Amino acid sequence: MTTTEERMQILKMIESGQISAEEGARLLQAIEDTSQKEQASKSEHAPRWFRVRVTDMRTGKTKVNVNIPISLVNVGMRMGARFAPEVEGLNLDQVIQAVKQGAQGKVIDVEDEEDGEHVEIYVE
Repeated sequence: MTTTEERMQILKMIESGQISAEEGARLLQAIEDTSQKEQASKSEHAPRWFRVRVTDMRTGKTKVNVNIPISLVNVGMRMGARFAPEVEGLNLDQVIQAVKQGAQGKVIDVEDEEDGEHVEIYVE
């Protein structure tokens, strides 16, 4: 049940006399407290960084190591698409949407045998 529905149910209980106004106020406060705790918990675990690593597969040396604040992920993904437009089977809109919905960990792991590069993208 959503918080709005719960609030309406409490108000109807007060209106019908099933509970007193004081009891209703306590219940409404409990719903508010729970909602605030849930929001705080979500923001504590929200991803903060979009990390891109490109490694030369022949030498093992890092060619690119970029850390972008998650708030700029849309811009970063669009910029990256210009450098690798031919990546097969990769829908950037789906990646952006997954990141916005809270996906974490490695979201892309691609090896380009032709160019000898290993690309990894993480959300942390």
